[in-house]
Amino acid sequence: MKKYVLVGCGMRGVLSYAVPMVKEFSDCAELAGVYDPNKGRMKLVSRLCEKEIPAFDDFDTMLDTVKPDAVIVTPRDCDHAEYVLRAMEKGYDVIVEKALTTTFENAVKIREMKEKTGKNLTVTFNLRYHPLYKRLKELIASGVVGKVLSVHFEWLLNTNHGADYFRRWHSRRECSGSLLVHKSTHHFDIINWLLEEKPVRVNAFGTLRFYGPNREERGERCLTCPYKKKCRFYMDIEADDELRQFYYENEAEDGYIRDRCVFSDEISIEDSVAVNVEYSGGAIMNYSLTAHSPYEGCRLVINGTDGRLEATERKDQIVDYKEVSAQEVLIFNRRGEKIRMEIPLGNGGEGHGGADEMIRDSLFRGLSNDTLGQNASAEAGIMSIAIGMAANISMKEKRQVAIGEFLEELKEY
Repeated sequence: MKKYVLVGCGMRGVLSYAVPMVKEFSDCAELAGVYDPNKGRMKLVSRLCEKEIPAFDDFDTMLDTVKPDAVIVTPRDCDHAEYVLRAMEKGYDVIVEKALTTTFENAVKIREMKEKTGKNLTVTFNLRYHPLYKRLKELIASGVVGKVLSVHFEWLLNTNHGADYFRRWHSRRECSGSLLVHKSTHHFDIINWLLEEKPVRVNAFGTLRFYGPNREERGERCLTCPYKKKCRFYMDIEADDELRQFYYENEAEDGYIRDRCVFSDEISIEDSVAVNVEYSGGAIMNYSLTAHSPYEGCRLVINGTDGRLEATERKDQIVDYKEVSAQEVLIFNRRGEKIRMEIPLGNGGEGHGGADEMIRDSLFRGLSNDTLGQNASAEAGIMSIAIGMAANISMKEKRQVAIGEFLEELKEY
């Protein structure tokens, strides 16, 4: 039996880790403490777990009292580094939600702390467990397309899912590092994992032309907006049980407003981005993210010396990924022959296409044979955010950015 503590009691931390740990993994894992500056959300953990979970007023006190086997870190992205560093320095292993951190400076600090302490650091890239990407890893490793030469990757967020990033703290660059760090870190990790190469150079463009201050009819938040009856982006925070319990009922604790207007002039991230990446082995990638698509999904094309692989996934107009309308893989060899595969969802498709359940099983019960390298290391976390952070610099300074400017081991490229 291993003991865990959780820092960050938002919906992701509580619903993806705390509640499942208590209700599904009680034979091997104990949630021995939680910490969040918002006391209301800490109290909610016990209510949802249907069990009294110790809540602490101070993070260090929690560690000193519980002495856990591992610390689960799930606050805002910009706060990850603080808790990761403090936990490792005190001698504890860490499980941290993506993105590992939001700046190169903090990435280097985390790497140095890991080397100094020798503690384990796992980044929760659940897409590595998604049936589609797991199958792609197997196919590419088998040599079905030969040596990978180029990648085309398009990711689409619909106007339910995509808009929600612009209501919350993610819409402020200083909190999330932008969608290229918060969201795209998933996608960059998948490509790094598939190619088994390191990103070395990045060039990027981005715009904010759909959300943000692009409409005159806007308010501070949906709840009090004078235009809510005619706005198709209106979200009723009082009607949604989870949003009401986690955020609306706890606003007085920290002032965090969860239903801010998606057209706010405080938004400082892009809603459309295009990124070019060069890899250490010579492969190149064209990546795009659209946060205002009519439908949700992705298209991933991998060109190699022996053929071409095309993977597509299209989701319905939903937020929680529970329904998938199409998912397939096409392989073309050099003779023009085509092979079509349908990829079944894992565990009925619950939670990121079944990936959330599988990564929890891996975290709390362990993988007996991780032949594909699905458990993501600190280095994997650093290499995924490196692309997004370099892309941010590229957009700001209007230039190509070499990741070796910030990470010593890539200076040779």
